[in-house]
Amino acid sequence: MRKLVVSAFISLDGVIQAPGGPGEDPSDDFRLGGWIVPYADEAISRNLQDLLSQPFDLLLGRNTYDIFAAYWPHVPADSGSRAIADLFNSVPKHVATHRSDTLDWQNSHSLTGDLADAIRALQREDGADLLTFGSGDMVRQLLAAGLVDELRLVIYPVILGRGKRLFGDDALPSAFTLARSISTPGGVLIARYLRDGEVRTGAFE
Repeated sequence: MRKLVVSAFISLDGVIQAPGGPGEDPSDDFRLGGWIVPYADEAISRNLQDLLSQPFDLLLGRNTYDIFAAYWPHVPADSGSRAIADLFNSVPKHVATHRSDTLDWQNSHSLTGDLADAIRALQREDGADLLTFGSGDMVRQLLAAGLVDELRLVIYPVILGRGKRLFGDDALPSAFTLARSISTPGGVLIARYLRDGEVRTGAFE
């Protein structure tokens, strides 16, 4: 069995839309793209390196796949991002898409049939964990199906007010354990949560 790990940059009010730049996803007139950029520092870079230090396959929604496929294969050899580019370019990429056009980025494969069933089949296989970035529509479906094993959240001290959110009202109620957390000098919280069964309730007498 392999785990499904969701990695997300998220605002205090749950928005994950266009964190890295204005052009990433301006849909629905979202005008605050690039909201994580002012907080970039060494701690956030180390967290990404840690996240990518274990074997993984990428699991991506189609919009995020298109953004990645337009960027990572073309990173210059002398770029500071070249090591990540080489890693992303080489690993298998599983893509949730309804479009029939070819996935040109090397080692890319489309998921067929029901999304939840396709992910369950991948999880039952031996191999590297499944790692998502972005892919909000897909991740909300996976949360609704109860398929997420781990949340790696980088929580930024901003309220964006509008935009696509990570959690929908149909997410399957689930408990998580905080496995690790740190804060950066800029006030960003980096947290790793592991799924821990069902939500437990009680009452104060």
